[in-house]
Amino acid sequence: MKKFFWFIGCAVLLTACQKGRTYFPKDIEPQEIEIVRFDNALMNVHEASVAHDIRVLYEEYPEFMPLWVEDILGIPSADTAYLEQQLPQFLNDTMYGFQQTNRLEQEIFADISDIQYSINKAFGRIHYLYPDTEIPAIYLFVSGFVTPIFFEDDLIGIGADMYLGSEYEYYNRVVYNYQKQTMRKECIPVDVVSAYLFRTLPYTSTKSRLLDQMLYRGKIMYLTAQIFDDLPGYEIMGWTKDEWDWCVRNEQAIWHLVMDKRDLFKTESLVLSSYLNEGPFTSEISQDSPGRLGVWLGWRIVESYMEHNKNVTLQELIEEGDSQKILEESYYKP
Repeated sequence: MKKFFWFIGCAVLLTACQKGRTYFPKDIEPQEIEIVRFDNALMNVHEASVAHDIRVLYEEYPEFMPLWVEDILGIPSADTAYLEQQLPQFLNDTMYGFQQTNRLEQEIFADISDIQYSINKAFGRIHYLYPDTEIPAIYLFVSGFVTPIFFEDDLIGIGADMYLGSEYEYYNRVVYNYQKQTMRKECIPVDVVSAYLFRTLPYTSTKSRLLDQMLYRGKIMYLTAQIFDDLPGYEIMGWTKDEWDWCVRNEQAIWHLVMDKRDLFKTESLVLSSYLNEGPFTSEISQDSPGRLGVWLGWRIVESYMEHNKNVTLQELIEEGDSQKILEESYYKP
């Protein structure tokens, strides 16, 4: 089943997650994962030879091309006649900025060796933890501003046109300001890995209280931070450094407010979405706060739990479904 990810990612002190336990030996072999350049292949489609070029795409990318046509263009993959009309417009339109965007994407992503290195290293660590886990194929594509990341079975698609830099002018038409922080090329590895972890690692709690949801997301953030142990926490969260610093300064007040309101054990969707979903701020806390503050709190609790329980492995942390146990044994008291 397909899932689109609007990140999500791009939550103590700045280097706290690097100061704690280490879980990986230094000699882990990176996974050799090819990033398939479907974006380049699309740019070889020309209006004068569109029928032939589309046939070539279906032949060379038999798994990904139908998915891209249906999920990005919204066209039935079998309707090649309509596709022949729409694809040149998608690639060359100037009204919505597709032509300009596609041209810039080719410039920014001419060299992806940095992304390739980070992803290979990250999946090497994932394979070390979960050797039986199937490593996905990865495709780079342009999405017409539809999505940064999507999954289908055993493949991951990266919408490169969603990572052209936070200041890219056309983003003002399609996203909110608070979403732009993670729309940078360097955010791709964290987005890919965290999306992969959310998709493949199970939610083990039998309940759906705010506490359970916070700790599940906190586990994934903690694991992501260990995989990318050279990155500061605010990059893992997809925040600015100022947003991170605000949370650090106000951590005690934030926690006391959550406890005073007894929000941890609430299940109302409005409460959960306020704490966990992307937004300009966390409405249950303060308009000065960043969004997804509940995810950051979950991460902080999990981090404290792992520091107080040094015999617990990363795999055991992920599998632990007793949220009350994690909270109590974390001794989290900011």
